[in-house]
Amino acid sequence: MPLRVAIWAEASADGVTFVQEAERLGVHSAWAAEAWGYDALTPLAFLAGRTSSIGLGTSIAQLGARTPAMLAMSAMSMQALSGGRFILGLGTSGPQVMEGWHGVRFDAPVQRTRETIEIVRAITAGERLDHQGRLYQLPLPGGEGKAIRSMAAPVHVPIYVASLGPANLRMTGELADGWIGTAFIPESADAFLGPLRDGAEKAGRTLADLDLTVAATVEITDDLDEAARRHARGYAFTFGAMGSPEHNFYKDAFGRQGYGDAAADVQKLWLAGRREEAADAVPVELGVKTNLLGPPSAVKKRLRVYRDAGIGTIKVGVAGSGLDGRLDTLGQLIDLVAEVNKEPM
Repeated sequence: MPLRVAIWAEASADGVTFVQEAERLGVHSAWAAEAWGYDALTPLAFLAGRTSSIGLGTSIAQLGARTPAMLAMSAMSMQALSGGRFILGLGTSGPQVMEGWHGVRFDAPVQRTRETIEIVRAITAGERLDHQGRLYQLPLPGGEGKAIRSMAAPVHVPIYVASLGPANLRMTGELADGWIGTAFIPESADAFLGPLRDGAEKAGRTLADLDLTVAATVEITDDLDEAARRHARGYAFTFGAMGSPEHNFYKDAFGRQGYGDAAADVQKLWLAGRREEAADAVPVELGVKTNLLGPPSAVKKRLRVYRDAGIGTIKVGVAGSGLDGRLDTLGQLIDLVAEVNKEPM
């Protein structure tokens, strides 16, 4: 599969223009994030009316923030508004966000993802909703609810799952149309692709049946060392604040790729309030291995590594000065991807 380029969608006027120009350049899709700021669906609905061909995906709609039926309703609305361009990206987030922000217990995340996919697919396929799972019983037993069929016409909604742990990766390989990867180093891709492959084979599929998407930042610069140090330092927040001392899925994912001791050291420094030291302690090579940094020749070399690892779509944060600078970087990246796609594997 040739490499494709995706971008992040931002809830701003410049963000809309950036997506419109990215569509003109041939970018595959634009993805809206959801943490504890803007939601993921509203910006995409806005973009659906201002674009015509670019894919529009959630990365991620947080499980537990909406009922599975509400997710299905939103996804069907987005397919209607976008002319079939919507991708429903799902993820469990983590206990700090779900319990601290949404007031929802973070429990059985893999089972919750599985049942949500089953419910969304039943609704979007036009089936009468009768789901008797471990977490969701629909209709609720002993009540007045009935098994209802959606009033909207059936429609296919591709479902991608953001997963990091082995059990969730296996479930993703078994059920999802695509994988949303983070904390990904292509040189150690099998830490993720192995469980994904196991899940796919359980369902009689292969990895080729999934769109494997991973996130990276692209920055065209002659000073690779400076850029690498700067991007590596950003992982201090990831290891220290993107989770609790007990549950930090990003730290664990890097641990499965050989950086467990370094990530644990950074986390300890961050939690002790020594944040500059924490940033200094992040291995600089993480900045290089998880991004597309340097002059065009270096970026092209990294693109080959992603391609050879089996990645289909690279979702990029685009560095550059202002809108024009970011578009220039994006244009250079698209040209480099086209060159790599022409090369033999």
